[in-house]
Amino acid sequence: MTALAIDGGRPVRDTLLPYGHQSIDEDDVRAVVAVLRGDWLTTGPTVSAFEEAFAAGVGAHHAVAVSNGTAALHAAVFAAGVGPGDDVITTPMTFAASANCVLYQGGTPVFVDVQPDTLNIAPEKIEAAITPKTRAIIPVDYTGQPADLDEINVLAAKHHLTIIEDAAHALGATYRQRRIGTLATMTTFSLHPVKHITTGEGGIITTDDPALARRLRMFRNHGITSEARERQEKGGWFYEMTALGYNYRLTDLQCALGLSQLKKLDGWLARRRAIAARYNAAFGELAEIEIPTVRADREPAWHLYVIRLNLERLRVGRAAVFRALRAENIGVNVHYIPVPWHPYYQELGYRKGQWPVAEAAYERMISLPMFHGMTDRDVGDVIEAVRKVIEAYRR
Repeated sequence: MTALAIDGGRPVRDTLLPYGHQSIDEDDVRAVVAVLRGDWLTTGPTVSAFEEAFAAGVGAHHAVAVSNGTAALHAAVFAAGVGPGDDVITTPMTFAASANCVLYQGGTPVFVDVQPDTLNIAPEKIEAAITPKTRAIIPVDYTGQPADLDEINVLAAKHHLTIIEDAAHALGATYRQRRIGTLATMTTFSLHPVKHITTGEGGIITTDDPALARRLRMFRNHGITSEARERQEKGGWFYEMTALGYNYRLTDLQCALGLSQLKKLDGWLARRRAIAARYNAAFGELAEIEIPTVRADREPAWHLYVIRLNLERLRVGRAAVFRALRAENIGVNVHYIPVPWHPYYQELGYRKGQWPVAEAAYERMISLPMFHGMTDRDVGDVIEAVRKVIEAYRR
């Protein structure tokens, strides 16, 4: 048996392969340079062009670009009218921003457990958590596989709730042959470097409701009803602040990068799906690993590839496997620590043990590298390292 790197053996790779990474080419650079040489660096025409292209790409009527994915969630919660005294249902199996956005507006996140197979929020548990205080539901498309959106829409209609779909992982995914971005009241996306396309930092919200789109645009601009470019085009100066908004604007520089990246999305999605297929074939035969479950009626976007360790078949815990893979220069990660486990949420009164499916899954999950810039050699290195570590720690 080959010695593990953590025990002094030679690592599978000489350099670290990260779990995610952006892809930037000369077309992207030229697009940004062109804006640098133009008249508008922010609040200009490239922002509108990016929004229009993004909306068309997902099939939505409106898209509103903001400074990051968290700002997108915050803007959506604001537009939904969430405030003090309101509850918003979401999942514990997500990044903290999916719940923090509710706190920003003075609302209360209500965490509902997930399904054992997909780790997406469980609709039947959502209904049990709805009270007269419930204002909205924030389902998260965990790893890029859409949540049960039809079932959640039925619940929302029944109880007059707003759905804010957190699709930070799911750009390009489909649900029952429909594109993500049109299946909720509002859908939010992240444009962070590890996501499917990037603007450096950035986020975007899609909706078919023109009133919500206006409210989102106002919120990203300090609560002001017009933008600088509109006033310049009209030759006017007057503006009014009608709500307490934020400076959540995305620049023309970033939108130029986003426009260039958007043209490559289909090819990058195909690459992620090919990588997932190789992982599935390699790890599906290992009794020590549970590979991701994909529902037949949806096509994931594969932002993450998360395995779950069958710890009863291993001599060590998740932490030891994680450290061993890192020593092999495989940049594994963990997604996610359940949100209500974080110290800040514990101080708010949330207590461990209330979400048994999510909590048990967290204890045995590891995210493997997954990004469209990975070479076949990179994928092979991940497979070799995982097999090496599992073989060494097998009972």
